[in-house]
Order: sequence, then structure tokens, then C-alpha cells
Amino acid sequence: MPLIVGVHGIGHQYANAGTMQQEWLPAVRHLLPGPADLACAFYGDLFRRPGRLLGGTAVDVGGVVESGYEAELLHAWWREASVVDAAVVPPDARTLARTPTGVQAALRALSNSRFFADAYRRIPAALDSLLVADLRQVRRYLLEPDLRREVMSRVEAVVAPDTRVVVAHSLGSVVAYEALCAHPEWQVRALVTLGSPIGVRQLIFDRLSPPPRTDDHGRPRGHWPGSVRVWTNIADAGDVVALTKDLRPLFGPAVRSFLVHNGAHAHDSIRYLTTAEAQDAIAAGLTES
Repeated sequence: MPLIVGVHGIGHQYANAGTMQQEWLPAVRHLLPGPADLACAFYGDLFRRPGRLLGGTAVDVGGVVESGYEAELLHAWWREASVVDAAVVPPDARTLARTPTGVQAALRALSNSRFFADAYRRIPAALDSLLVADLRQVRRYLLEPDLRREVMSRVEAVVAPDTRVVVAHSLGSVVAYEALCAHPEWQVRALVTLGSPIGVRQLIFDRLSPPPRTDDHGRPRGHWPGSVRVWTNIADAGDVVALTKDLRPLFGPAVRSFLVHNGAHAHDSIRYLTTAEAQDAIAAGLTES
């Protein structure tokens, strides 16, 4: 039974649980009795376009519409990218006064972002389509109840009575958080979130399940994730996806929030996993009685 369960983020539709374990295991192998003590809750295949029988009808996945969830998230990424990267023209720049500020303008601006160029470094020519695909994954998870339940079932199938630590990256941190909230009976002691977008108000935080409540001072406050004793959130200052770096105002002062430096690969899961902060949090969760 796995002591650690890992939950991946967006952009893993062309992998599987085996390839994910091969990627993550070297970073945590020294903390575990054996390789089987790391299990991966994999759901990326749910976002992969299905194959079709030749002679059938092709499915048109389309692009991002000019309004709606995907466009709002794209513009949030654009604003954050312009803050951390001078090469990205901000949405309200005067140079864009006569330029449409819609989806195409955002995609053009983000084409100059070092963050997104690195994130899609293997296929730079396809940056626009990959960005759109990742936006769609976030939107579908949050707005399609059946898909959300299926993603959740992937985590439920892997977490075992012996699991003590859940490590989750990017969108996976939202999935892991919701699974832990739904299962307070689990014996998970530590949650480690890496490059998490969970604090993005309206688009993500306000759509969490269970929904955030209002505290005695009228401020929004997210629920604590189930049986977890220690929640460690780690973000790179240049990580555009992790728009809200400090989760304490939204989830309470018990969240241990760290800023780290991952170099040029700000959102990379392995860069996060190998930080001293992540290693210490995982080790502490494994020894927590």
C-alpha cells in the first residue's frame, strides 16, 4: 500500500500512471522503503481526444471563445505573466490601445513569455494550441460534474489506509484538496501542494467543493482538507499558474506557505519536488505519528 500518493497537473493527457511514477520516483525514492510506496493517481487520459474509426466523423474540439471561463483564465495568466516577465506586454498597455484585447491578443502576448515558452519547450510551434488545451482541462474539471467525479475516483482508487502523504502539482492540487475534503476518514497526515492555482479567486477558489464559507469577519475561508495535519504549499515567484502564492489568507494561518526558486522552469513538477521545502514536508509527513 502506498505511503505517498502523487497527483499530476494539466498537460498529462499523453502519459499514464507508469510514466508518471518513472518521472516522480527518483525525487522521493530515498524517503521510501520501496518503489511501490509511491503510487500515482493518474487522470490525464480523461482529457485525451479519443481515437476514431476510419470512415467515422471527426470531432472538432474548437478553440477558446472570446468570453467565458477559458478566456477569463487566459487573461489572468496574461496579467500575471506581464508582472513577472518584462517581455510580455500587459493587457492594459497603451501599445495595445488599438489592438483587440481578446483571446488572440492574449495568445500573441503570451508567445513572448519565457514561462510559457519553457512550459511547452518540447513543441514551441504549438504553444497556442497547447495553451488552449490546458485551459480547457481546468474549465472541464471545474464545470463538468461527471468528469469531476471521474477524476476524483482516480484518487480514491489509489489512496490506501497506509497512505500518509499526498503530493499534488498544479491542477492536481485542486483535485487532491477536494478528495481529502470528501474523505475525512483517510489517514493522510500531510498535503504538499506544488505550483497550485487553488487560491485564484472566482475562477478556482470560489468554485471549490465544498464551497468556501464566510468567517466571522466576512472573509472567504476554504475548508481544511480532511484529516491532514500539515499542509505545505510551495510556489515559485515566477510561476504564472500559481497566481496566489500565499494561501494563508484563504485557508488559515496553519498552511505553511513557501516561495522557492526553480530557475528557468518555474512550474516544473520535478523542480518543485526536489526543493528542500518539499523534501522536508514529505519526510515529516511520513514520520508523523
